[in-house]
Amino acid sequence: MPAPLLLGISGPSSSGKTTLSRLLRDIFPPSKLFILHLDDFYLTDAEIPLRNGVQDWDCLESLNLPQLNKALQHIKEHGTIPDWLESIEDQNSAGEHGVPTDHVHRLREKVRGWFDDRPEWAGRRICVVEGFLLFSEDMKAIRSLFDIKLFLRTSYVTAKRRREARTGYVTLLGFWQDPPGYVDDVVWPNYVKDHRFLFQAADVDRELDEDVCHKAGINGMPRDAEQNMSKCLDWAVGVLEAAIRDASNGYAS
Repeated sequence: MPAPLLLGISGPSSSGKTTLSRLLRDIFPPSKLFILHLDDFYLTDAEIPLRNGVQDWDCLESLNLPQLNKALQHIKEHGTIPDWLESIEDQNSAGEHGVPTDHVHRLREKVRGWFDDRPEWAGRRICVVEGFLLFSEDMKAIRSLFDIKLFLRTSYVTAKRRREARTGYVTLLGFWQDPPGYVDDVVWPNYVKDHRFLFQAADVDRELDEDVCHKAGINGMPRDAEQNMSKCLDWAVGVLEAAIRDASNGYAS
């Protein structure tokens, strides 16, 4: 099977990564797109490191990176999710996305014709990998594996509101619910530490640094899509359309 197109989607907690990934899965033909969740590579509950006496689920050390790399290598070689990986993240809800049904339908109809008369896409698929740390500097080796990188962003206020509205998360051994103050003490500080290099003056409240993002091959979500999943979805579909078209032109040449 041909190597898939690897699409990485990253950004802060509650920025819409899982929601966007699932919407793309709804839009593309089932034979053309599948999802890998970074959250499926957490260590066991007992192995999650502590931060001021509280488990830190939002740091690099909470992840089983060798297993993630093993899964990505399998996908690149075989074009499928490895048999040994069972998704826990699919048991967690992603919340309401607010994208009208007719909008999804229009995009589905648009995408359907992209693969006609493109022999290089016969049997080839798109693998969407979504997760909160995929583009950090400490994940350069993983980051380099992606053919396309989409970075979602959201404000501290919105991230805090969305995260604190969640009831909790299914884990390997049970269920995790954020304790009071978790966003302020753990989630947001980790996000800032791992992603400030992408922003002007290392300030996550400012604009993305275009030069840094260009060198890293990262596409930053437009500002007007931050609180509008329909616009975010249109943007992501547009990036994918350009990538598929460019790949086809390269094949033809």
